[in-house]
Amino acid sequence: MAATRVLIIDEVHESMFPLLQRIGVEADYRPGIKPAEVQEALVGFEGLIVRSKMQISADTIKLADKLRFVARAGAGLDNIDAAALEARGITLLGANEGNKQAVGEHTLGLLLSLLRNITRSDKQVRNKVWLREENRGEELSGKTVGIIGFGNMGQSFAQVLSGFSCRIMAYDRFAPEKVCEPIECVTLEQLQTEADVVSMHIPYIPENSKLADAAFFEGFKKPVWFLNTSRGEVVDQHALVKALQNGSIKGAALDVLENEKLQTLTPAQQEDFAYLSAANNVILTPHIAGWTFESYSRINEVLVQKIAALLI
Repeated sequence: MAATRVLIIDEVHESMFPLLQRIGVEADYRPGIKPAEVQEALVGFEGLIVRSKMQISADTIKLADKLRFVARAGAGLDNIDAAALEARGITLLGANEGNKQAVGEHTLGLLLSLLRNITRSDKQVRNKVWLREENRGEELSGKTVGIIGFGNMGQSFAQVLSGFSCRIMAYDRFAPEKVCEPIECVTLEQLQTEADVVSMHIPYIPENSKLADAAFFEGFKKPVWFLNTSRGEVVDQHALVKALQNGSIKGAALDVLENEKLQTLTPAQQEDFAYLSAANNVILTPHIAGWTFESYSRINEVLVQKIAALLI
């Protein structure tokens, strides 16, 4: 029986190759391939493994005569046209489980840095500024943390929070059944009324585009700490800046931005970014929440397990 042939068009952790070989999959590794070349290259391949190199559209797979699956070695599937794959009977696989621990831990780190002024005071001390009272922080214990989106990432954040004696509530409009005790399942309105901390863990799909808009931020009944480690497009960045300026958001930690190609910011985006980068109650990291040495290889393990199950 001939081996299943898979085209890999992004750089992946070296563990991918023995894992694929073990399940009888032959990998053609072309991380240097140009997006324009992928369409013709897919002829004859039964699988495609991608990370973030390009959008996988109906046009990308137009010539893929044997394609059975597209697998993304990472979390989130927003660079893949799921409807186009479904129309062709091609299975879409993701590996969100592979970096959920990394995302949970990073989100906690951002939150603690916000509450205790760790990032701000570190910068000050490096400049020989020693301010203790001005950097008096808040404890996480006793706070109410609201999690928006309770899939792999939201659940992981809840798990790492479990030792901090805080109240945890979650809102998931698509799968509320995922929320179970001791996590409280709440409406968005209840979360906006009672939360001290709000953390976004939702995928970027059309229904979630700019979910956190001006009305969203105006809906909070008290100032909150805001975190986003999901996708930048789920937050209206200008609305967030306005909420920071008027004090309805006490501080924000963002691992993602609406436009992460910082050399291509529009004038409006540049103005908002200038505010965020200068604000001492804002922490910015370069989309690294799920990016650890451990998750890099674990993503491969999860993905290959799913490929193996599909090929049985």
